[in-house]
Amino acid sequence: MLFTSGRRHFEYGEVLSTSYQPNKPTMAYVCEIHPGHHVYLDNQAGQTNVTTVLSMPGQQQQASSSMTTGPWTAPPAAYQTPGGTVFKLFTAQNEICIYIQANSVKMTNSAPSVAGAQSLPVKQAAAMPSMAASLEPMPPMTMGNMQMTMNPMEMRMGNMELKMEVPQQQTSSVSQSSPAVRQFCSQCGNKVAPDDRFCSSCGHALQS
Repeated sequence: MLFTSGRRHFEYGEVLSTSYQPNKPTMAYVCEIHPGHHVYLDNQAGQTNVTTVLSMPGQQQQASSSMTTGPWTAPPAAYQTPGGTVFKLFTAQNEICIYIQANSVKMTNSAPSVAGAQSLPVKQAAAMPSMAASLEPMPPMTMGNMQMTMNPMEMRMGNMELKMEVPQQQTSSVSQSSPAVRQFCSQCGNKVAPDDRFCSSCGHALQS
């Protein structure tokens, strides 16, 4: 049996394609809930993955959680509430909410009231962040006219400069070191020359 919908004809039992297809792998989504604090979400085979990334100068905190929610039927929505950030996930069975507080992630089936809450933009991301993400080098610390760097450790204050260098390892080995020069007799302590074979004072044989 044929039906007409707009400019397209389709048969009974055929599923109309939409822009969001929950049975196929979905794009990852990202939302910045605070400056430097991002939340990434994606859904693969009914499994929702949540990664929080908190970036600060010189360091980065990252935590990931995974939960069974079923396939999404629409992109997630985010709201900023007094108790934290709420993400709404839309599935065929029900509406699931995820609470984000710092790097803590909690899931609940009870839909909270978001009346008066601030709606946060949720954008598509190329991929979920990797746990092995590299950190940016720590910028120099500045306090007034004093500046300090950690690698190498240097401190500048006005015209003064203090630098701490790491001592280099000695490359010479014991076998390459020059032999000790003999100066005294081991028997009586009399002074001897390096080429003497016997002590001139006590006659002790000097080892070569």
